[in-house]
Amino acid sequence: MTDRPGLDFSFSGLKTFAANTIRSNCDDEQTRADIARAFEDAVVDTLMIKCRRALEQTGFKRLVMAGGVSANRTLRAKLAEMMQKRGGEVFYARPEFCTDNGAMIAYAG
Repeated sequence: MTDRPGLDFSFSGLKTFAANTIRSNCDDEQTRADIARAFEDAVVDTLMIKCRRALEQTGFKRLVMAGGVSANRTLRAKLAEMMQKRGGEVFYARPEFCTDNGAMIAYAG
């Protein structure tokens, strides 16, 4: 996903692979946790690369994160660090507004 030059991406294949692996091979809770962590790391890393690329292509100094993924604390921390280093800002809704699309739309006004 990150080796393609554009900004588009999809996690559907990765999600399906992780879910099928857990369903078919994992009776051990630690293994399931390890797979879940690896999935989260892959998603966060991909989003960081794509956001950085979008900022470089546009020259923007502000980034807005929305939707359910924006509630992820690891992603928030990494984006905040990246934007601070770039001299920019990142904005999010409060976590309670990140997982409900209706609440996100109402929050946006």
